[in-house]
Amino acid sequence: MAQTTKYVIKYKLNGERRFEFAQLEKGTDEEALAELKKLHGESDDVISDLKVSKAL
Repeated sequence: MAQTTKYVIKYKLNGERRFEFAQLEKGTDEEALAELKKLHGESDDVISDLKVSKAL
């Protein structure tokens, strides 16, 4: 099993600021975006201003 670290993902969903916590392996933007797409499903929502950082 891969080692994961808890990250906070700050982003905008359709222009509204949001954040989520996620267990990610590397903390890359691509990995975070994939996690958000799983969370929000395959909809027409626009995810923008993505920032990933380690959670405290």
